Amino acid sequence: MLNYIENILCHFENCFSRKAAFRWFVAIIIGLMLRSDKLGVTSIIRDLALNPGCYDSILHFFRASSWSLDEIRKRWFSAVRQYALLYREGGFRVLVGDGVKQSKEGRRMPGVKKLFQESENSAKPEYIHGHMFGGLGILAGSVRNWACIPLSIRLHDGLQAAREWKGASVSAASHVVQMVEDAYHAALPFGDSLLLLDRYFLTVPALEKLKSLNASGDVRMEIITKAKKSCTAFQKPGPRKPGRGRPPKKGTTVHIKELFVSHNGQFRETGIELYGKTETIRYYCIDLLWGQKLYQELRFVLVEMNGIQSILASTSLTLDPLSIIRLYSYRFRIECTFRELKQQTGAFCYHFWSKYMPKLNYYQRNGEPVPLERAEGEKPRKKILEAVRAIEMHMALSCIAMGILQSLSIRFTGKISSSQIRYQRTPSKGRVSEATLMHYFRQHFFQLLSQKPELSITQIIQRLQKEPEEQWDSLVS
Repeated sequence: MLNYIENILCHFENCFSRKAAFRWFVAIIIGLMLRSDKLGVTSIIRDLALNPGCYDSILHFFRASSWSLDEIRKRWFSAVRQYALLYREGGFRVLVGDGVKQSKEGRRMPGVKKLFQESENSAKPEYIHGHMFGGLGILAGSVRNWACIPLSIRLHDGLQAAREWKGASVSAASHVVQMVEDAYHAALPFGDSLLLLDRYFLTVPALEKLKSLNASGDVRMEIITKAKKSCTAFQKPGPRKPGRGRPPKKGTTVHIKELFVSHNGQFRETGIELYGKTETIRYYCIDLLWGQKLYQELRFVLVEMNGIQSILASTSLTLDPLSIIRLYSYRFRIECTFRELKQQTGAFCYHFWSKYMPKLNYYQRNGEPVPLERAEGEKPRKKILEAVRAIEMHMALSCIAMGILQSLSIRFTGKISSSQIRYQRTPSKGRVSEATLMHYFRQHFFQLLSQKPELSITQIIQRLQKEPEEQWDSLVS
């Protein structure tokens, strides 16, 4: 187990220009993997029994100049490809993307803005102030022991006002376009990929971006998503009529929802395994043009299950309809990953802010400048961007910590059960959960370290426990 963790963490050593920074990286990752509470850096120091002098140094690490966030992300993609047991659908890897909103009360925290929450949960308010992230994962394991290993979680909104600042790497694109871009760049080391998205991402700009990316690179990516019930498509244009004028780009308009009635006799009935159970469904497949002024051919699959009607869409015209239905059912795995990131590793419990950040007004009127627009001067802008960089670094480290836990969980499948590690009222028949692994680490981690004194991670943790770290402060920056 420790050898596996050692191999993955040492994979990142060349990403840091200073050895001290790599040591802090290792300590933070391991601390996130076994933390017992969500009290920020304090919980890492407590659970690893580090010297209290490490507190300021760890905080300083997140704003240090000795690492590149892009390089760490690329190295994480490479580590996942090399060490994780990834799932393959035909010749494709399966990526999953979704947005996630996190409420934040900090008025001097960059990127915080008013967000609308569309949810049926009565505990969630309709509007919140917080951060809007774009999350991306890749499926690993087998059908009955899924895990969606998080690849990246990036801020996708709230920073547009800073895109012209010196040193800022802020995209002016929308959330849906950034999600497609992130997925394509993540797919480069994995090869041809399928991207599973919910219906919010079926837009003309997203398909245009996907088309341009596929045309410019060696990797091909296809999207499987869901369409709205009000979705309108078009038949292919008929033969061109004689005479002057350009040929038509589309044919007759088709209201897809009406096909549930008009083509009811053409639906096929079959059994398929969805969400761990065998379900009886009726489905109908048709290829139509979609998107105003785009008119891209998509494969639509109309599905009826337990009285519920759904419309799925795929940019791939070669995928079997049943494969599209089954693959879309795997999309929910990223929701499980978000839950584990929130509840176990505390990925969203960060508190990075800057005194140079203009204070957010919760009751700001339309037309008034947002806080980032009020930031003036090179130094304040630099400090604000450092806070943004710290937030994204915290999310990247949380993804790595959770990915290692999930990879270990998959490798333990069939070898050990959760009930052997801790009591469970309802024992799981699948893989060992991330929470159970964290519980095991908290109880036995120091014993495991004592059994492997030759490992780099053992030497790093033991050194941080014994030696005062004031001498390291100047080495990290």
